Amino acid sequence: MELKSCSNDIVIFFLNSQTDIGPDCCHAIDIITCNYWPAMLTSLGFTVEEGNILRDYYNASSAPSLGGLTVIYQPQKDLGSFCFSSTSQFSVNKCKKSAVSKKIVSVMAPQQSERRPATTGSVKNAMTLTEKIFSRASEKPQLSPGDNVWVNVDILMTHDVCGPGSFGIFKKEFGENAKVWDREKIVIIPDHYIFTSDERANRNVDILRDFCMEQNIKYFYDIKDLGNFKANPDYKGVCHIALAQEGHCRPGEVLLGTDSHTCTAGAFGQFATGIGNTDAGFVLGTGKVLLKVPPTLRFVLDGEMPDYLLAKDLILQIIGEISVAGATYKSMEFVGTTVERLSMEERMTLCNMVVEAGGKNGVVPADGTTFKYLEDKTSLPYEPVYSDEKASFLSEYRFDISKLEPLVAKPHSPDNRALARECKDVKIDRVYIGSCTGGKTEDFLAAAKVFLASGKKVKVPTFLVPATQKVWMDVYTLPVPGSGGKTCSQIFEEAGCDTPASPSCGACLGGPKDTYARMNEPMASCLSLQVCVSTTNRNFPGRMGHKEGQIYLASPYTAAASALTGYVTDPREFLE
Repeated sequence: MELKSCSNDIVIFFLNSQTDIGPDCCHAIDIITCNYWPAMLTSLGFTVEEGNILRDYYNASSAPSLGGLTVIYQPQKDLGSFCFSSTSQFSVNKCKKSAVSKKIVSVMAPQQSERRPATTGSVKNAMTLTEKIFSRASEKPQLSPGDNVWVNVDILMTHDVCGPGSFGIFKKEFGENAKVWDREKIVIIPDHYIFTSDERANRNVDILRDFCMEQNIKYFYDIKDLGNFKANPDYKGVCHIALAQEGHCRPGEVLLGTDSHTCTAGAFGQFATGIGNTDAGFVLGTGKVLLKVPPTLRFVLDGEMPDYLLAKDLILQIIGEISVAGATYKSMEFVGTTVERLSMEERMTLCNMVVEAGGKNGVVPADGTTFKYLEDKTSLPYEPVYSDEKASFLSEYRFDISKLEPLVAKPHSPDNRALARECKDVKIDRVYIGSCTGGKTEDFLAAAKVFLASGKKVKVPTFLVPATQKVWMDVYTLPVPGSGGKTCSQIFEEAGCDTPASPSCGACLGGPKDTYARMNEPMASCLSLQVCVSTTNRNFPGRMGHKEGQIYLASPYTAAASALTGYVTDPREFLE
């Protein structure tokens, strides 16, 4: 928008409401809606007598100018030409020098016109997949990275750790008798601290149950009998895997959860991210949340993926490349021939760990693989979106996956990348296969493949924690390819692994001291610290229990191979 001279006067249009900001002026909002303008005009040499009126709100909608206030003043000096923002359309044309007053002579509002509802409309400028989801969910026709918008939420998920706090905030802010915005869009999944005698952990599940009964929540996956999870038909297990299995993940939608690994659902071509209890309490009451549009990093993964690699190796490679802060508040979009050939569960692994790079969300464009997975999962309509061909990405990274080798992340950071073969002298004390990252059906099939190929027994305790009740059933019923009909459970038993445990988050995040497979002791012996190879997602000090425990993050292939040797082991030793 130009500020044009008129004789000795300059006419300025001030936008005064976020809803009046057009797509070309979105970057000016922080300046326009605050107290900045009076000071700025003063710094230019003008006297502002009606400063307060600059902050009045008007609802004028559009042309001939973008709504707001019109301030007429007379310049004394040549202002030249300048811009308020490198991305805005504001500019000032050169004015003639004149010896007139610098005082603002009038302030007036433009003619009001009927306000029209915002629509997504046609794309004026190319947008990324994530930007398009934000555009639709905020009912804004055009968005750019950095824009702050109110987003309509499709699904809100919470669990036993954060649910009680979120409910407390909801009741405090909306009232003890308030009702949630939509009982069918809230999914509540106990999964973190379940199979424990800890009274506080058990009480958290009771609070979930009470709230769901009070609010008549449709999707509450309850557990009452902790002694036998199979006696609880509604109980699912790890929330991120259960969300997918129960049909709550759909392309083009916005899914929020009170857990950082909610980004897992981005595998379905949707925006999914973790939020805090305060935001969740607000969403419970309104169905909306204020979000900033993230810029997008594009990761192009091409090449034939070797048989000894899994998606865990791919994401460890990426995190090792960009660091744990490399994608801070950025969207990570995964494309390429390698990604297109990944199964849904492998895509979930890829998106699951974007938060370990600081990512706001991870996303894989929906395709035939996505649609086939959803066929028997949901009957609700959905509309996938895709990045425009000319969309602007902050950076693009390319990887030839055919040249990648099996990887691990050494203690104590997910970006402490190393080749598995480079760590062959690291003696280990245990192996853990489970979690939202590495406890899915295909993860256990992969581990069973290595045990089957070796024909040997494990040399260290090997703990198996299926993510959900469905995964647990698969472990006991699905035949492993090439095994002659044997199931994973049979192969695990023959290899000397622990019996698969009840489905939950287990020891992935430590938990109460009686949590199955928790690392409670710092030392494996008087000479060495306890070392675990794990298919989980974080290896920070104390993550799986004791703060001195050493955690090597790895794929199910590498974890199983390491269990067989007692050392960090490249799975090619058994798969080639």
